[in-house]
Formats: sequence, structure tokens, C-alpha cells
Amino acid sequence: MSSCSGRENAKVVIVGSGFAGLAAAATLVKAGFENVLVLEAMEKIGGRVHTTKPFTENIIEVGANWIHGQKGNPLFKIAKEENLLCEGPSASKNMCLPRSVTPRDYFFKEDGKQVSTKLVDQVCSHFSKLTDKAFDDELKHKHRKLSLGAYLDDAFGEFPLVATEDGQQVFEWCKRTECTDEACSSLYEVSASQISYYTALEGGFFNTLGPGGYRAILDVLLRDLPSGSIQCSAPVKSIRWDLVRKGHCENQRYPVQVVCENGQSFEADHVIVTVSLGVLKDKASTMFEPPLPSTKLSAIENLGFGIVDKIFLFFEKSFWPDDCVGVQVVWKEGPEDKDVYESLSEGEAWKKTWFKKITGFDTVARHPTALCGWITGREALYMENLQDSEIGDICVRLLRSFTGWSVPEVSKTLISRWGSDSYVRGSYTFIPDGVDGVKAHKALASPLPPKDKCRGKKHLQVLFAGEATHENFYTTTHGAYLTGVREAERIISYYTN
Repeated sequence: MSSCSGRENAKVVIVGSGFAGLAAAATLVKAGFENVLVLEAMEKIGGRVHTTKPFTENIIEVGANWIHGQKGNPLFKIAKEENLLCEGPSASKNMCLPRSVTPRDYFFKEDGKQVSTKLVDQVCSHFSKLTDKAFDDELKHKHRKLSLGAYLDDAFGEFPLVATEDGQQVFEWCKRTECTDEACSSLYEVSASQISYYTALEGGFFNTLGPGGYRAILDVLLRDLPSGSIQCSAPVKSIRWDLVRKGHCENQRYPVQVVCENGQSFEADHVIVTVSLGVLKDKASTMFEPPLPSTKLSAIENLGFGIVDKIFLFFEKSFWPDDCVGVQVVWKEGPEDKDVYESLSEGEAWKKTWFKKITGFDTVARHPTALCGWITGREALYMENLQDSEIGDICVRLLRSFTGWSVPEVSKTLISRWGSDSYVRGSYTFIPDGVDGVKAHKALASPLPPKDKCRGKKHLQVLFAGEATHENFYTTTHGAYLTGVREAERIISYYTN
């Protein structure tokens, strides 16, 4: 045995109960670890998974929404085995790429005129071809050094439809929508070449789980945990590590101590930190004693962590045509237009038109009278500080002026505020222009103490999991899940050797 005691006695504390934390806990418990404790800062478990039933007996996903691909996706496997996927005639509707455009999306311009579906289709499919090139690592040499926005502008310029005003405006809409996939404030801030490291799994996306939503998948993981293994409302203040040297087993001192905001403290052989990159950005420099190595701190600083918010609007009755799956808004001068972006990059003028960052309003599964608006980046963060009623009013004004339909007042709203939530501080990771993503993900994932500095120290004291630590599946729930399993297995193999 490589420690004074076997896995039954090894104490593991996991910080965070999102998919990474719960996957790590379930994997350890199944392997025979008997001292596993999960500390969760919020009152609820799940982290960025937030399935709620605010208005009817049907769920709303305030957070994670899609199962990204099927082949090799452990969450798809669980959902399928447990019958948690959407069944029946609507299931095929729920198999699509996230936010992919169909002829049933109504695109409206500021003057209230609709853009022809043919033009929308041509621009969107050309846009998809160009983003696919970046994802498939097929960029021309001259594009590799550019931001995603600059590459798209250059490549799109060779396309005849660009000459038309409508084509140009739908193109801006495409860039604005791509921001919700990238969780960035602007595509001009994302690396074009680095996104090829993101790996999409084969098989369609499920954009709706069954009636239990994402929470039902969390519940499957919870079944494996003994009761009492999760403490909610227990935000961690500091993680003190390297407290004991090897060979001092007589007094059974533990190498790591986790101290909570409320003064409670927990000793551990191993701590798995699964907090979001947003929380690390906020707290990493003060949370660890001794401080994190500089390679890890710079990875935390260099990776991007963006904000995607949802604006749910509930009406007494629907006012859109039956075949409409979304109202998309096309501006003359949208925020992702190159000239507009450049002119707004300095100063505060962008705050006056924050709502221009909303891509549109999609219909919502199981809620026939609801719409969901999407917004990203600094505009999303700005919106988070406004009152729900003001946001709802602005959205109704937009819907009225763009569609010309008679839009009733909103009866209820539900608005996510992921950026302001001090236990999350955003939505998911992106690779900024000029950053080596693989290097940063690796540095973030590597355990402490570092391999070359382990002599005379206890191994694997502090481990790191979460979507930001996966170099190919960052941004996804299955990425988070797999990193939790990865760190649990690291500990398991330490006790197996």
C-alpha cells in the first residue's frame, strides 16, 4: 500500500456538486472508498445544471439544456438506459444541432419586414460551412492567426450574398448566435484556430430530455452516494495543502484541510476541486495555501469564461403562428458587425443598446405559451443588474416592433443570472484569441503537488476537475462528468498500485 491505510480509510473531500463533483464521488464510492464528502456552496446541488418548475408542473432548464452528441457520451448512455430521453413523435424534433436554423424560424428586420427564408438558409448554411472549417482544422494559413470573427469576415467577404444588405445583416445575426455556442462576449475575442481542439461527438443532439430534465440524470448519480455525503450551503473559503510530510504516519495527520466560510473545517488525504473556472478566476489567488503554482494561475487567467443567459417570457396565450419555432431579430447595426464592434469597444455606449445582443426568442419545449431569449457576454452581465420587469418590458417592445404582431404583456418572467452568481460567475469556457488552449487545459487539470516536486510529499493532495479542465470537451456536461471520473480514477489507481 502506498499510504498508511487503504482506500476504505482514505478521506476525500470534493468541492462542488455539479456533474464533475458527483461523477467523482459516485466513481470513488463504487470503488470502495468509504470517506467521501461533497461540499456544495449553494442550497441546491447540480451547479450549472438547474432544472426548475417555476410555473407549471413542467420543467424549465435555467442552465444546461443539451446532450451534446451520442457516441461515447456517458450522459447519453445513462439517459438512454434510464429512459430519460424524450420519446414519442416530438423526439425527432428534439434531435438537432443546438440553435440550428429551420424554415420555421421567422427572421424579422427592424422595419418589421421578414427576411426571406431562402436568403436566411443560404447565409446560415454558408456560415456553418465556414465555422465547420475552423472546427475541422481546415483553415487557410492566413486565417490561422485571426480571431474567429476576423476569419469569418474575411472568408464571408468572398460570398456574393454579402453584397446585399439583408445578407450582411443575417451574417451578423449568425455571428451573434455563435456567441451563445462559444459563451463569449464577441467572436472577435475567440481564437479561430484553437476551436479545432474542441471535439464534437457523433450522433444528433438531444435538446430536450424527458420530463425530468437534466436533474433526472443527476439523480441517477446521487443514487450511488450514501446519504449524508453531500453538504449544501457550505461554501469553501480556503484549501490548505502540503500540511504533512511522508513518513509521519504515527499521528495520522492529514495533508489537506478544507475550511468553509462558516468556520467548519474538514481534513482530507485528497481534495478534488470542481468549482467553475469563473470561481477560480475570482478566488484562486486567495483560496489556496500555499498558493497555486504560477503555471496554474496563468492558465486560470488566460482561458476565457463567458456568460450565456436565458430570458424566459411567459404569456397568457401564444401570439405566434403554430409553425413558428422562434422569432429571430436582425439589426441594421448589430453588435457583431465589425464596424459596430470596433466603435463600441471603447467607452460605455454599448450599455444603451445592450438588448441588441439578444439573438431572438425561441419556443420552449412543454411550455406552449413561453418564449426564451438568448444573450451573451458583457451585455448579458449588464442585463443581470436590471429588474425582471424592465427586461420583460424591453423584450415585449422588441417583439412588437419587429413582428408587428399583437403581443400581449408578459405574465411572468424567469431570467438566469449566471454571471452574478458568486458560486458560478459565468456559463462555460472559451479559448481567447492568442491563447494555447490545450496547454492551459492541461495546466488546469494537473494535480498538486506537481509531479517533479513530489519527493517526500504526499501525492495527489489537490486534484482538479470540471469542464474547463477537459481539452476536447470543455463547455459540455459530458466533459465535466468525464473529468470527475478521470480524477477519481487517478486516486483509485494510486491505491491500487
